[in-house]
Amino acid sequence: MLDLDFALILHHLTQLGLAFLLSLPIAFNREHHDRGAGLRTFPLVTIASCSFMLVGMSVYEGSDAEARVMYAVITGMGFIGGGAIFKSGDSVSGTATAAGIWNTGAIGVAVAYSRYEIAILLSLMGFLIFQFSGSLKKSTSKMAK
Repeated sequence: MLDLDFALILHHLTQLGLAFLLSLPIAFNREHHDRGAGLRTFPLVTIASCSFMLVGMSVYEGSDAEARVMYAVITGMGFIGGGAIFKSGDSVSGTATAAGIWNTGAIGVAVAYSRYEIAILLSLMGFLIFQFSGSLKKSTSKMAK
């Protein structure tokens, strides 16, 4: 028979929901700018990283074990982000998307550890960087020519 703790389910649902919501500003920005990753990728990365940490924190005891789970999540986010980077001749694209994927993974980990202040700041800063750095990048490249 299933032994379900509905209070724990509600707590985890709240955490996963918050992780999901905090990924949306970045996801909407990337979707709006028609980047390869957007409304599906960023929220999935955030809730998956949060889930891995929540499971790891409940299954393994001790900070060393939790740290190994976190290292695996960080490595996995780097692997996924690496797939977003494309090189064609002298041109490289997708590095910002890869960094954004890593950022949303960090949001998920922060939420899992109830470090909501860090998660909120990562969401806000990631959104602001994506929202405003494009125009700054274009204006500085025009000045360089």
